[in-house]
Amino acid sequence: MSWKPEVDEIERRRARALEMGGKEALEKRRERGLLNVRERIDRLVDRDSFSERGQIAGSSSTPDGSDFTPTGVVVGTARIGGRSVVVCGDDFTIRGGAYTPASIKKALYAEDLAVERRIPFVRMLEAGGASIAGGTAGGSRGRTGYDWTSPPIMNVQTMRTLSAVPVVSIALGAVAGFPAGRLVASHLSIMTKDGSQVLTGGPAVVAHAMKETVTKEELGSAAVHGRNGMVDNVADDEIDALRQAQQFLSYLPSHAGEAPPFFDVGDLRTRREESLLELVPRERRRAFKMRKLIESVVDQRSFFEIGKLWGRSQITGLARVNGHSIGLIANDCHHDGGSMTRDGADKIRRFVDLCDLFHLPIVSFVDEPGFAIGSKAEQEGTIRAGMGAMFAVLQSTVPWFACVVRRSYGVAQGLHLGSKAMSVAWPSAMSGALPVESGVALAFKREIESAPDPEKRRAELEDEMAKAQSVLPRSEEFGVHDLIDPRDTRPILCDWVDEIQTQLAAHVQAGPPRYSIRP
Repeated sequence: MSWKPEVDEIERRRARALEMGGKEALEKRRERGLLNVRERIDRLVDRDSFSERGQIAGSSSTPDGSDFTPTGVVVGTARIGGRSVVVCGDDFTIRGGAYTPASIKKALYAEDLAVERRIPFVRMLEAGGASIAGGTAGGSRGRTGYDWTSPPIMNVQTMRTLSAVPVVSIALGAVAGFPAGRLVASHLSIMTKDGSQVLTGGPAVVAHAMKETVTKEELGSAAVHGRNGMVDNVADDEIDALRQAQQFLSYLPSHAGEAPPFFDVGDLRTRREESLLELVPRERRRAFKMRKLIESVVDQRSFFEIGKLWGRSQITGLARVNGHSIGLIANDCHHDGGSMTRDGADKIRRFVDLCDLFHLPIVSFVDEPGFAIGSKAEQEGTIRAGMGAMFAVLQSTVPWFACVVRRSYGVAQGLHLGSKAMSVAWPSAMSGALPVESGVALAFKREIESAPDPEKRRAELEDEMAKAQSVLPRSEEFGVHDLIDPRDTRPILCDWVDEIQTQLAAHVQAGPPRYSIRP
């Protein structure tokens, strides 16, 4: 007797899974700039590389399965840039992507598979979490939530995954409740500028509980979360979000037990940019473009910025130097004078943990005026966040390279130096307990006020203080490893990257840090 009837039923259910949502629903999504889940996967991964698992998982209430409904989660393995990955995507066309016992099992399987295979994990999220009306595996209507006798398995698995392999999560529509938690529990979280919202609780829940009438966009659009640090990056559209995920993974190893990949873009290690000689203005109060410095020193077109819209006084991102992946931090004096704000400190803490986990040496370009001051800074508890970041820096064990470009003041300068950092300085570098202007104003207030010409006396004292804070006296005491011509920054950095390869190999062999990455 043939098993063809059963095989036909399997194929019918596969076809049902592929057609869910219907042509009309999919057309409406496209009008809003939204792809369906399998279209997203096709655009993320290498051509014809996706192998789906559990396509016919779902539910039916009839013996013949005529009303079969697949789960709202699509999982499988694929390749990105030739390297294996695990992909898990929400299908919003199936009950709004609401999680069911079967879909939760699939999501758990995907994370466990990534850890066991030791390959990166990509989540594509568009779901509202569990439904109170949907019941649970126990079958009790309205019975949702956790049992109290053990930690929730999805939270435990998410923590395990974060400690083992690169995790990227992308919000590609409305994401609420537990899926929002999964979004931020990542090494890189992305949301689209116009099509996505990320919500702890949606408008209906907020209206009932808080008596507040707001839209999804007002609660959790990219305009909100791109600037508060809830997500790392905001993408122009879905295609840009998928491209960012691909680019981010290209800098990282497949798992925390191997070194980052090498990729030679053909840039000369001896390249010297003449423009660097005039980049930093002699006038201390004038700003300059730190990103221009970064792009002049790292391999051409290799800088991938993370968190550009939040903690804006600090720049963080990935790049390549002579083909090797690095993590990069720098000050941006166009925002809060480049000072260390609460958000800036949180941004550095998370980024340093990422680099330490995946063996990325850290390069720091320093123009640090110190911790932010004033009533707003005190209300935000800036110094606590700053010291949390300081501990992350001191706990890190990857090699550091610090280049003091201009200012390096106060306690906050320690966030840029790492442990046993190779430190060089440009001729424009200055250092001390306080910046020149505020230091003079504090220490010589009475002398300035009593002078016949207070402004002239202030300028004289500032010039005197500036000479004392010059890098030359510090270099005489071997307080910096070397003073360099700004044009030599790239060649020196390339030499350093070559020197540390044996040290990095030992770092990889030592395994992941003892502490866990935290969202």
